[in-house]
Amino acid sequence: MNFDLTDERQMLQDGLRRYLRETVTADLLASASQSATGQSDRLWSGLAEMGVIGALFSEEQGGFGGAGFDIALVFEELGRAGTFEPLLEMGVLSGGLLAALGRDDLIGQIIAGDARVAFAHAEPGGRYDPCHVTTTATASDTGWTLQGRKALVAALPFATHVLLSARTGGAVRDTSGISLFLLPVDKVQARDYPLNGGGRAAELDLNGTEVPQDALVGPEGGAWEALERANARAVAAISAEALGLMESIRTLTTDYLQTRKQFGKPIGKFQALQHRMADVLIEIEQARSAVINLAGHLDADRVTRERHVSATKNLIGRAGRLVVEESIQMHGGIGMTEEYALAHLAKRLTMVDHRLGDADYHLERFIRLSAA
Repeated sequence: MNFDLTDERQMLQDGLRRYLRETVTADLLASASQSATGQSDRLWSGLAEMGVIGALFSEEQGGFGGAGFDIALVFEELGRAGTFEPLLEMGVLSGGLLAALGRDDLIGQIIAGDARVAFAHAEPGGRYDPCHVTTTATASDTGWTLQGRKALVAALPFATHVLLSARTGGAVRDTSGISLFLLPVDKVQARDYPLNGGGRAAELDLNGTEVPQDALVGPEGGAWEALERANARAVAAISAEALGLMESIRTLTTDYLQTRKQFGKPIGKFQALQHRMADVLIEIEQARSAVINLAGHLDADRVTRERHVSATKNLIGRAGRLVVEESIQMHGGIGMTEEYALAHLAKRLTMVDHRLGDADYHLERFIRLSAA
């Protein structure tokens, strides 16, 4: 098989890597984390101007990419830079759902970076089950009344709109009866807080929130298929981001082993550390193969696609844990220093396992899918 990038993707990768290398600094990330929104307006605008958001959408949707390998390319570079721009939430999840369900009027604004749509789906007590929706939407004479709570709505303080799920039918864990609603962010009550690894998220209290009839996105009660497909693309994105983080951690660790001296020679000369570094390299290559495999199966039939989703997320979770633990061990005390780049990258990589289902959840899910 030929794994070389096409000319267009190679140009995108080169341009994006150069832009992030020149723009993303420790000071910029610290400033963004301490801001009220948890994001950098400058970096978001720059990515939009480069067309990076457009790479997440197909030509029919107004972009110029949208395939699994386009998503993987963009997010690997974002991970390599250690940035925490909410392209996963606002591009892959919310943007992908709006495009799939016919809300084309907002896609152009999303690609331009003007409309920023947070995605509110997770709920307290839901763990990683995407079917777990207890929030309800009841039809009224003027529109819909929302009742419930949403948890961990990433990048909500940075958003202009919020796309949220609510049940208009079915039981709590049914795939049928889930609907999506789009509303301005100032229509919801939120309590925001910083995230470990950068950015901010919020908890939503929707009790008694009134929204108009046209807030409904797509068919009533029929959002599950689009949700599952968007979730698969999001797993591919966050797995590619984890791969980029692993690559940067590997580079930092290799440089440190070649620089730090003990007993008159670099510690990278010691065979025990060479063996540990070899284990890290093997795990990273396995992670790369898994990301490539998933990117190539996002358009496969549902069972095949979802098996690859869970297999990849399980492997990324296990590999990420080993890479973080080994890199910090080989760095010694400096690996725990907040001012050193490894600390931020390790936090980001650790939290990947807790987004969209951890390694244990996806192992069980893979077993169920295989049995079925």
